[in-house]
Amino acid sequence: MPNPKKHHTHSRTRMRRGQWILSTPNLTRCPQCGTYKLSHRICPNCGYYKGELWVTKKEKTKETTTTK
Repeated sequence: MPNPKKHHTHSRTRMRRGQWILSTPNLTRCPQCGTYKLSHRICPNCGYYKGELWVTKKEKTKETTTTK
């Protein structure tokens, strides 16, 4: 099994790991409803992508149950 020939210093390791920055997602506005969404994805709010309806939203229904 191969072993490293030389030890990497803490500063070299930290310089390499310094590039592990979380970037903000590329959000764009949906042309249909105006909410922010990820690029090249179906809008989670209205279900449109490139002007076409891809996913229909289910309407929430309130079921009232009465217990005695």
